[in-house]
Amino acid sequence: MSDKKKTKKLTNRQKASRLFWGTLGPLLIVIAVACTSFALICGQIIRYYVRAETSRAIEQLNGTIVTDLDKSLLTVGDFANVASLTQNPDALNVLVHAMGKNLTYGSALYYASVNPSYGRGGTFLHSGDWQPPRGWDPSTRGWYKGAIAAGGDIHYESPYIDDDTGKLCVSISKAVLSPNKSIQGIVSVDIIMEDLTRMIEGTTISPNGKLHIIMEDGTYLTHTDKSLTMAGNYFENSKIPFTKEEWLDGKQKAHTALTEYFAVGRIGQTPWYIVIEGPLKDFTSQLLNTIYIFEVLLVLFSIVSSIFNIKTILNMRKDEQEMGKKIFGETQNLVVASKENAATSQDQSAAVKEIVATMEDSNALSENISTKIKDVSKIAQKSSEDVGDGVSFIEKNVEQLHAIFSANQQTIDGMKDLSDKIESIWDIVTLINNVADQAKIIAFNAELEASSAGEAGKSFRIVANEIRRLSDGIIDGTKEIKEKITEIQHASDTLILASESGTEKINAGYENAKDLRRKFESIKSSSEITAGSAEDITEIIQQQTAASEQILIALKQIAAGVENFTVATDNISASAENLRLLSEEMNSQLTEDLNKKK
Repeated sequence: MSDKKKTKKLTNRQKASRLFWGTLGPLLIVIAVACTSFALICGQIIRYYVRAETSRAIEQLNGTIVTDLDKSLLTVGDFANVASLTQNPDALNVLVHAMGKNLTYGSALYYASVNPSYGRGGTFLHSGDWQPPRGWDPSTRGWYKGAIAAGGDIHYESPYIDDDTGKLCVSISKAVLSPNKSIQGIVSVDIIMEDLTRMIEGTTISPNGKLHIIMEDGTYLTHTDKSLTMAGNYFENSKIPFTKEEWLDGKQKAHTALTEYFAVGRIGQTPWYIVIEGPLKDFTSQLLNTIYIFEVLLVLFSIVSSIFNIKTILNMRKDEQEMGKKIFGETQNLVVASKENAATSQDQSAAVKEIVATMEDSNALSENISTKIKDVSKIAQKSSEDVGDGVSFIEKNVEQLHAIFSANQQTIDGMKDLSDKIESIWDIVTLINNVADQAKIIAFNAELEASSAGEAGKSFRIVANEIRRLSDGIIDGTKEIKEKITEIQHASDTLILASESGTEKINAGYENAKDLRRKFESIKSSSEITAGSAEDITEIIQQQTAASEQILIALKQIAAGVENFTVATDNISASAENLRLLSEEMNSQLTEDLNKKK
């Protein structure tokens, strides 16, 4: 029993832990994502700001240096222009002292003639009145040689130790040209690097940022570590991710790496560059601290919100318990109603299935009747067609009988006409017979005459004999003709009598055929009526069959719907039962949680 209680307590702790972390976890994820996104965006903004700020610092410092250097450049240029017009040492000395007062970084303005050695006819003038030792030769100096090599252009000499001040300086020198473009001397200004270094050191970019001036080869002109001035190289001591050629190309640029920032800019037209570098944390540390504080505050707020939400959820469970009891009661009622609905649905489903079976039998019977009626309709239609064919045949028969009657009548008329013509033949035959008798008499008389004529009438006697013989033949032929005519008359009379008797019978058959045609026409009308009625009955049966099929389909759909409703009711009943069990379990759990809280 105790083990079960321990198990329940462990389960409740797990539920409380899940509830706490389920509430706090999403907030922590949102905070982490929001702060990370904010940090990334701010990092990009800071990088852009650093590049802009370092570029602005270089431009400002470059402008200041160039402005001051321009004074030295103008001084050198103006002196060279004036000195080209005169070689009077006194005038040049006045000019050196007057112009040397305008220098900013320049310690002194000085002029040396082209004579090979000071003190041997050469001239050297210094704005600070510095007098070089005897034997001092300016032509051996870099500023002198550089100016000679540059012709009439400005020459920037590398740093060296000034003989006058003993300090590191650089020289800006220029050759003084005569009107015929020959070199008369060299004017130069020394720029003390200490002054330039102090100005560089006074410019602050960030707490750990560094600013230097370097030459084209990377050698430091200024550095906070004096040991690196003119000794160290920027590209060896810096973390710059570019080569000397890429970085010192005469263009002003700024770059931010992963943890460092860099910037470079050329000083005017000089071969010197201002370089700036430093760690990005100088700009991002304060922002990161702000982000950390913001994240901590958000986490604390999330924890407080989660605790408040948990208390609110526990308080809500009291109401949930009462609601669960109501749901439990309603669920029981729902279970009972669902079961009753399921029983009613099953009864309805059985009744609908019986109706469907009855309609299927009725539909089959209607289809059988429709088939039979179709057969009757086909037979009636066939009978109507056969009767129509019989009527047509009888009509043709009547027409043929009528034609036979007409032909027979014409034959009788022809026979009577033939009898009349045979009568006329008797006259002709009698005439021929008389002519033959006369010819025979004439031949006999001619033969007598020929016999009396002797030999002269012999030929005539032969002709007379032949005429008498011919006359005898004609008389014999006419006898036969008379006999044949007599036979023909007897046969014609007999045929006329028979034809008249046949005509009467044909006429009687014709009348019978007309009566038969009228009867067949009546039968045809009846057959057509029967066939039309059969077709009407067939159409009605087909409509009834179609209606039965529609009713059957509707009943099947109703049956399917009732079955679906039955299944749905069963599902609802099962869901209601599950809901009842769940409500009961929720009520018991809420009661247990509330008792545990008390």
